[in-house]
Amino acid sequence: MNPFQINESKDTSFSPVSTEEVPPRPPSLPKKPPPKICGSNYPLSIVFIVVNEFCERFSYYGMKAVLTLYFLYFLHWNEDTSTSVYHAFNSLCYFTPILGAAIADSWLGKFKTIIYLSLVYVLGHMIKSLGALPILGGHMVHTVLSLVGLSLIALGTGGIKPCVAAFGGDQFEQNHEEERTRYFSAFYLSINAGSLISMFITPMLRGGVQCFGEDCYALAFGVPGLLMVIALVVFAMGSKMYKKTPPEGNVVTQVVKCIWFAISNRFKNRSGNITKRQHWLDWAAEKYPRQLIMDVKALTRVLFLYIPLPMFWALLEQQGSRWTLQATKMNRNLGFIVLQPEQMQVLNPLLVLIFIPLFDFVIYRLVSKCGINFSSLRKMTVGMILACLAFAVVAVVDIKINEMDLPQTSPQEIFLQVLNLADDEVKVRVLEDENNSLLAVSIKSFQKMPHYSKLHLKTKKQNFHFHLKYHNLSFYTEHSVEERNWYSLVIREDGKSISSIMVKDAENITTNGMTAVRFINTLHKEVNVSLGTDISLSIGEDYGVSAYRTVETGEYPVVHCKTEDDDFSLNLGLLDFGASYLFVITNSTSLGLQAWKMESILTNKLSIVWQLPQYVLVTAGEVMFSVTGLEFSYSQAPSSMKSVLLAAWLLTIGVGNFIVFAVAQFSGLVQWAEFVLFSCLLLVVCLIFSIMGYCYVPINPEDIQEPADKQILHIQEDMINLEIKNTKF
Repeated sequence: MNPFQINESKDTSFSPVSTEEVPPRPPSLPKKPPPKICGSNYPLSIVFIVVNEFCERFSYYGMKAVLTLYFLYFLHWNEDTSTSVYHAFNSLCYFTPILGAAIADSWLGKFKTIIYLSLVYVLGHMIKSLGALPILGGHMVHTVLSLVGLSLIALGTGGIKPCVAAFGGDQFEQNHEEERTRYFSAFYLSINAGSLISMFITPMLRGGVQCFGEDCYALAFGVPGLLMVIALVVFAMGSKMYKKTPPEGNVVTQVVKCIWFAISNRFKNRSGNITKRQHWLDWAAEKYPRQLIMDVKALTRVLFLYIPLPMFWALLEQQGSRWTLQATKMNRNLGFIVLQPEQMQVLNPLLVLIFIPLFDFVIYRLVSKCGINFSSLRKMTVGMILACLAFAVVAVVDIKINEMDLPQTSPQEIFLQVLNLADDEVKVRVLEDENNSLLAVSIKSFQKMPHYSKLHLKTKKQNFHFHLKYHNLSFYTEHSVEERNWYSLVIREDGKSISSIMVKDAENITTNGMTAVRFINTLHKEVNVSLGTDISLSIGEDYGVSAYRTVETGEYPVVHCKTEDDDFSLNLGLLDFGASYLFVITNSTSLGLQAWKMESILTNKLSIVWQLPQYVLVTAGEVMFSVTGLEFSYSQAPSSMKSVLLAAWLLTIGVGNFIVFAVAQFSGLVQWAEFVLFSCLLLVVCLIFSIMGYCYVPINPEDIQEPADKQILHIQEDMINLEIKNTKF
């Protein structure tokens, strides 16, 4: 069809003949302008969009802040599995925007896509919160509900991510560019505000509230879910005010089809008789307009620079996983406040708000005055180097933590400590089957042992013989042990002789930096110990041993205890961060009822403040890398390709998370070595990126734009020899 043909309506071509005069049609009423905010040029509808974004970001970041600890302490996964699933979820959140953009641009439009996928989002939060209720099913039910909920959340948050900001921009008239720019500033401020507040509040909901006798993960997930419901309701309330543009086709799809056609067309025409073309994308000229091909050429030049970028995101995204796990092993008491481990993540958005103006108005200007050409690609390279340094600091901090931590058990190894609760010194020898001595110690009455002793086994499970010498009398006993466990041999008085019991200790009992306590009752009556409103222990008579219970850190000067005929109190003193304590309840004729205290696992002495340098370095790197990278990408791509660039940028974040997933799952390295590995990998990638940047020649996107009235030419050389086969796309 001729695009310049004038289409006349049938009413014009065939006018009815009538003697009566046809009354003129009333003029169409002008379209009512959308309501504005206080007489300004800002549409009232953007208020609903900004509030929606604040609530949605609160919902997403609040849920994600406690996710790693939920995997570790509620689902009881190990650190590697928790990290892997966390980053698999993150990766999915950055792959689904492609799907959301395709649905919005090609099918439903932005408004309906946001509404429908927000419903999916809310459903995911509901299922995720149900999966955090201890009373609902067992471990398998919790795991299935969690994974289903996270999948729906990833689809929801990723699907609406490319739609909400663009939908807000659609509300403005073309001549209100300044107002649109300010709207985007308010929009991104709401993102930072939502993430900042949620990262501080949801850890308090988790650790500060007890549900069913433990941390309240259901509440920590439920409140973000409620915020997502509010986000959906607020967005729907503005429905009648929105300007809703119909779907116009997805440019990402056009780019992919153009690239695919060029590749397949070149492959079909690989004969030596056909003249080569200047660029491989020129092979799409038979089907696609020249301007699109030129835009895609400019796009591919930028996308080539994106290849090394995922490695940077692999490091940056570990703040919510590995760094949070590191914080659980540190002393979080700052004197004026006790932080939850995941609250350290608040530093990132807070420092971003500080660093962006600091770099833009101070650092970059000082560098420029020094005559240094600090180009965008050089800024990105420096950002990578800062992230490398951050992970070097993380590795050093982790090594310091390990120096204070318990040693790790290996196959065919156990750790043993001896507790002498008799009234005099006892000499202990640990014998193997062949009667050769593995350990010989002399322990005074109620002596505090400095550490566990490592013993090697011949098999996974083995019997040890113990020779106990007490008051020149010898006693022999036998106990069975299994590899990779920690044990306490408790020696007790039994009339004029002694006996012993073997108690298995838990290696990782101080969860989330809390204090673990255990009691041995030497009385002849059962004792009930109350450690708080929801925490009580019942310890059997005659050297009964309680299970470990985790309690809040702090002073416990008066702990109420009860027997069948007596009430009394014990002074447990200070229960410090991450420590494990054993209390032996005794009845001395001179001192009365008291608790002998021994620290089995030493307190976390390294302050969480030592994480501050790594957050400063990685956030400075993020500002130099991320903000500059997006700015550079937009400056080098045609306006028609900016949405494709954003999609590709999000994909690099998704790939970065997948790298962490793979390393955590398959590397098998100790934690500090894994940090060093990531630092070295990024250093190598940084070197490659700097070489790529050195070879890159910047362009002005306006130079590749053709005038609107210029005829679009197609390549017509050797069309005779060209072999084009019918292919459906």
